[in-house]
Amino acid sequence: METRGWAFSQDLEAVIDLARDDLLGLDGGRLFITGGTGFIGCWLLECLRHAEQRLGLRLRTTILTRSVDAFRRKAPHLAEHRGFTFLTGDVLNFDFPDGEFTHVVHAAADASAKLNAEDPLRMFDSVIGGTRRALDFAVASKARRFLQLSSGAVYGRQPPDMTHVDERWMGAPDCGAPVNSYAEAKRAAEMLCTLYAKQFGAQISIARIFAVLGPYQTLDAHFAAGNFINDAMRGRAVVAQGDGRACRSYLYAGDLVVWLLRLLTRGEAGRAYNVGSSESVTIGQLAARVAALIGDGDYKILGAADAGWNPGRYTPSTVAIERDLGVTRTVSLDESILRTALWNGWKPSR
Repeated sequence: METRGWAFSQDLEAVIDLARDDLLGLDGGRLFITGGTGFIGCWLLECLRHAEQRLGLRLRTTILTRSVDAFRRKAPHLAEHRGFTFLTGDVLNFDFPDGEFTHVVHAAADASAKLNAEDPLRMFDSVIGGTRRALDFAVASKARRFLQLSSGAVYGRQPPDMTHVDERWMGAPDCGAPVNSYAEAKRAAEMLCTLYAKQFGAQISIARIFAVLGPYQTLDAHFAAGNFINDAMRGRAVVAQGDGRACRSYLYAGDLVVWLLRLLTRGEAGRAYNVGSSESVTIGQLAARVAALIGDGDYKILGAADAGWNPGRYTPSTVAIERDLGVTRTVSLDESILRTALWNGWKPSR
């Protein structure tokens, strides 16, 4: 697919083609999603809506949100879709909708660099309390499958000599550093999943998600790739605040949702899988790449001290999920950058 001719609908078509069997496995079911109006949630809803239209998928989906009106302004075509029902509430204490459900996807969590710095206790409570509330609902509604969206942050800092961290790594965040509140909460949330599986027989799969890029991503938050794209689109030099040596990898959101659907429908119960790209790139290389692709090539590495939770390497091994579940990465980093920019209104000049 050439970027100049790209349209978001083509991404949705690709997801349908790659995840057809998984989507058909949801046919006739009743799905509950927390965090369904965020970045990953919007992708799930877009793909479910498209599957209903393309495959005749009969699926009733209930989405928990703090504000239906705010989501209606953000994505009216999703808010008004007849297959979706919205439940207003907070993940910590939402009222359980009536009836039985077949699948639950727990994607909600207050997660931002600002909250992590200013109110880490609230973040911690949101992740753990929200997960427990979602698990309680899954048990009460007799859901067959539960998908927990966790994070690669659960491994703590990746050792410098470890190029790719896999699911067997037993590292952990430093509990003496408040900056690790999100990471440690995600670890505790995974333990909750383990306990609910043992005590209630819940069929739970866990996705440890690393960095992701694509349409619906906020460009002015704390994510380097989004900030770089934002700089280049506005004709500014792409600016990396740190020394540019930190390593990251980026999975395109279209691939992400295929992997999540596979985990939701066929993931081994009690198993956690890394979900991300194994292609590592330094932040300096990423800045140069974004500047060359959508800017005028100008970028700056300011060299400031990195105050984030992980100034080193953050790159997963995806051998296990590719081997066991047959998924693969289909969209390159360059293409991910370009599609994200195009979706946000960038007009290529050449």
